[in-house]
Amino acid sequence: MDRRQFVVGSAVAALTAGSVHAEDTYPSRPITLINPFPPGGAADVVARPFAASLEPILKQAVVIETKAGAAGQVGGQYAANAKPDGYTLLVHIVSISGFAEVDKLFGRTPKFTRADFIPIARFTEGPMALVVNDKTPYKTLKDLVDDAKKRPNQIVFSSSGLYGALHLPAALFLKAAGIQMRHLPTNGGGPALTALLGNNSQMLVSSIAAANTHIKAGKLRALACFSNKRAASLPDVPTMKELGYNVEFSLWVGLFAPKGTPEPVIKVMREASRKAVQTEPFKKAVDNIGDVVAYLDQPDFAKFWDEDAKRVEAAVQSIGKV
Repeated sequence: MDRRQFVVGSAVAALTAGSVHAEDTYPSRPITLINPFPPGGAADVVARPFAASLEPILKQAVVIETKAGAAGQVGGQYAANAKPDGYTLLVHIVSISGFAEVDKLFGRTPKFTRADFIPIARFTEGPMALVVNDKTPYKTLKDLVDDAKKRPNQIVFSSSGLYGALHLPAALFLKAAGIQMRHLPTNGGGPALTALLGNNSQMLVSSIAAANTHIKAGKLRALACFSNKRAASLPDVPTMKELGYNVEFSLWVGLFAPKGTPEPVIKVMREASRKAVQTEPFKKAVDNIGDVVAYLDQPDFAKFWDEDAKRVEAAVQSIGKV
């Protein structure tokens, strides 16, 4: 072996050793969780207590970075293109499964697909509710439907954006009820809720987690839930199926890593996520917002995600071009 071969070989060995050491000591610096929605949405209100519970477990700062836009696509694309080293992870919701289907619907090349991510864990799966502003006269879902039939396209509903997690169930309900409303898409659940509270819209399908504080304060009225049984946090609110509409939809929040992230890193995050979700502060925070802890570790989450994606894609196809 000549001197050049020795030097190159030594450099490769050093780099390899450094790489192995880096994996062994992960995380050795702060971790960023990408929140693809504005503050106040379902992902945000779950991600923040999760990050707070995660920090003492990993002994590193866990920073929430908001990359909002296009109903969660902007943050999703940013995370998909991030360096797969475990230091940039994504907190996303059910709508992550439908973006590629929407792009196909309009003949566009998908900006990212589910294959661009490794699912790590699901934290929550919470019920959704159809809520109206307290300034509206609607006391029941029938009141709303009857008025919408009299005044097609005059009642406004807000959402987190076209084909987002709040648009899909609303559109499925409108189709099932045979009514038409004007759509006010925003760039996230928080702004959609703000629009409703400001009476710029009169109806919203929201996670109970995001709307519960305002429901308790009397600023919003919940008329129906999209779960298969009544929500524990809203026991007096009937389900869509009870009211004669075969519509069911739930909003879950999960953690993802860009594809190519090393397995040892994924293993660390799986274990840390499991511990974080089991902490009392996290469970209390989720309970306070009316959400439900429904933890799934990677194997079960991956299986669930495959099945749930089919439902979301079918919803996109059912709605069609809008």
